[in-house]
Amino acid sequence: MNIFDQYLEKIKKVLLDQSNNGNLILPDNLDGITAEIPPSKFHSDISTNVAMFLSKINNKSPLDLAEILITHIKKNDELIEDISVVKPGFINIKFKPIYWTNFIKEIIKNSKTFGINDKEKKKNYLIEFVSANPTGPLHVGHCRGAILGDVIANVLLFNQHKVTKEYYVNDYGNQIINFTKSVYYRIREIVFKEPFPLENDDLYPGDYLIDFAQNIINSNKKIDFKDFEKISEELTILSIEEALKLIKKNLKSLGINHDNFVSEKQLVKNQEVEKVIKYLQKNKFVYKGKIKAPAGEDENKWVEREQLLFRSSDFGDDKDRALQKSDGAWTYFASDVAYHKNKLDRKFDHLINILGADHAGYIKRISSSVDALSNSKGKLICKVSQLVKLIKDKKPFKMSKRKGDYITVDDLIDEVGKDATRFIMLNRSSDVELDFDFDNVIEKSKDNPLYYVQYCYARISSVFRHLGKDLKTDIKVKEYNFHYTEDEINILKKLSEWPKCIDASSNKLEPHRIPTYLYELASLFHSYWNLGKENPEKRFINDQKKISDDKIVFLKAISNVIKSGMDIVGVSVPEKM
Repeated sequence: MNIFDQYLEKIKKVLLDQSNNGNLILPDNLDGITAEIPPSKFHSDISTNVAMFLSKINNKSPLDLAEILITHIKKNDELIEDISVVKPGFINIKFKPIYWTNFIKEIIKNSKTFGINDKEKKKNYLIEFVSANPTGPLHVGHCRGAILGDVIANVLLFNQHKVTKEYYVNDYGNQIINFTKSVYYRIREIVFKEPFPLENDDLYPGDYLIDFAQNIINSNKKIDFKDFEKISEELTILSIEEALKLIKKNLKSLGINHDNFVSEKQLVKNQEVEKVIKYLQKNKFVYKGKIKAPAGEDENKWVEREQLLFRSSDFGDDKDRALQKSDGAWTYFASDVAYHKNKLDRKFDHLINILGADHAGYIKRISSSVDALSNSKGKLICKVSQLVKLIKDKKPFKMSKRKGDYITVDDLIDEVGKDATRFIMLNRSSDVELDFDFDNVIEKSKDNPLYYVQYCYARISSVFRHLGKDLKTDIKVKEYNFHYTEDEINILKKLSEWPKCIDASSNKLEPHRIPTYLYELASLFHSYWNLGKENPEKRFINDQKKISDDKIVFLKAISNVIKSGMDIVGVSVPEKM
């Protein structure tokens, strides 16, 4: 039940009636008309910009046009108590109290679907996220993007779209050769007591490789580890399996499960790179040419050579991109183009890529390849997850239980838990840097948004527990003849914004709106709860240790939305704190 959409439909009907009567001129579409909750100082429930939107085409001032429109709007709605015009031309509507009684009845009756936009066309999405190289554990740099991708999937699923969550495994190329050699040297360290060559900068030094090596030794008694060349292919497979087991364990600790893991090596083995190159050549999207030195390269040392180039500049990129290296091997970009052709062949409506801050410059080239392959703009949507700064005791915080230049996901979860990690990582828009303050995360106060939202649910649970009721079960009320106070209606107004929050989060792929909304709802609730400390009439449980039906319904409606939102974020709602 989206009251804003409902009122837009009512207003548009009034406009069409007036247009048909020759009293109003309308543009070709009315998409610019909005309905919002106005600032509290206006003591109204809904505000619309319709008069300002139509003033120019009707050659009237917004204020004059608004005065004309309010008569027709009120005449067609018996639930309006008052309607007024405020500068520069907003029409503010205040409902009769019965409106909010009807509203809460509807959202209790449709508790499982409240917030879902059942009018929009449902689509099929593929979300690729994390996709870290399978060479070690996930670190904090992967954490924010992982949660962003997972919660985008959750909000799309909540809004009844189809979603596939995918991890692209970069298990091909030089970094995998170096990774396998690193595991091999750890194996020799264990089996032959040889020191690991720390001076070799190409190798991965992390102590986690000792675990990989020991697991491979224990599970493969017949392998002779004396000659790397003889076992390199088998060892590569085993090493990647170990890395993926650890990565999946890290993801599970974050509450994340992918539907698919797609191997780059398998794409190369299936000759999908060659196939996509032939497709691009057939459509004249590639040519032999030379490219100038990339930014940061010494132009005097850069050797221009003829190579196979993709015409990405034809699709908005800064320059054309190389598909082949000097030794004839395919570039990473070529493999990525093949992967995106693979995605497109699976007939999704939209492809969503979650990229780290260090990959932001990659967006234009991969978007241009998808445009070329699909002959369609907007098929690929890239979201960038910006950097996270860890702060403790008001200064940058570094921690690692194992050797390496990073903080692992497990380190972070051990420190603050999954719930705090997910909620706080999502608490700001992904396109700005995030300060993750450990002191705030563990604080039991309004400054900790996770605690404040969870405490809201726990407080409501305590009321139901007192009544011997389970908050998770549905409630039944015979009569909805309630009269809510202004304080309660303010909270109901916030509940009415839940469908708008879901729509914005889903359509704009901005799930940070959900924890922000939940915190605002929780703040209104706590303020109302605290009124009962001085005013017994505001308390949920009265002097006879009972609670009225209107209060039960009121609390249940709030708890339902809190639970829905926290489920989307992937965070628990404890009944006791």
